[in-house]
Amino acid sequence: MTSPSVSPRLSVVMPAYNETATIDQIVKRVLESPHTAELIIVDDGSTDGTRELLESFTDTRVKVLLQPANQGKGAALRRGFQEATADFVIVQDADLEYDPADYDLMLEPLLLGNADVVFGSRFQSSRPRRVLYFWHSVGNRVLTLLSNMFTDLNLTDMETCYKAFRREVIQGIDLEQDRFGIEPEMTAKVASGGWRIWEVGISYSGRTYAEGKKINWRDGVAAVKCIIKYGIATRGKT
Repeated sequence: MTSPSVSPRLSVVMPAYNETATIDQIVKRVLESPHTAELIIVDDGSTDGTRELLESFTDTRVKVLLQPANQGKGAALRRGFQEATADFVIVQDADLEYDPADYDLMLEPLLLGNADVVFGSRFQSSRPRRVLYFWHSVGNRVLTLLSNMFTDLNLTDMETCYKAFRREVIQGIDLEQDRFGIEPEMTAKVASGGWRIWEVGISYSGRTYAEGKKINWRDGVAAVKCIIKYGIATRGKT
């Protein structure tokens, strides 16, 4: 595991949409990490007061970008990635499902020089994981299997939020998807780029729909379309 005394070398990119219930807590956790050099929050047209809360953050590491309207997670990530300046970049959702305490685990293969991209797996882990929806778990595994069939990777969790990159890798990828299709698109394009991809087990505290979970079966259908689209487009490039 990486030492907590290492210098901050991580740009955290956080898309946020209507997250008043959790934004304060997750920002605090991100800033508590010794790895965080900067936190780039991209508000995706929130209408619930999230934007007003973002104005209260005074830590100089926090940079807030405001989308003119709700465009989707993918659009927010594209903007945040291009603003990143640290050595490494990680995606952090604005809820409490993923724990910044796991940045140590995510960064280790990158800091050791073994990896260019690291996926955090919710399914290949001895770390604590909240027990929730069976069919969501099945859906994630099916999407990962389908993605692996096109990319020839052996990932266990393609749809994970926690993806970390060397900055030049993610900034060198031409991303197109505006919404949740960004996950299979990123996976297909890092696979076709021949980058060294590692996977580490992480903790996961999933939330219910009552607690604000946004992804649904329509996003699953869209993900399948993106897996096929980018799988065909990038096949043979690895």
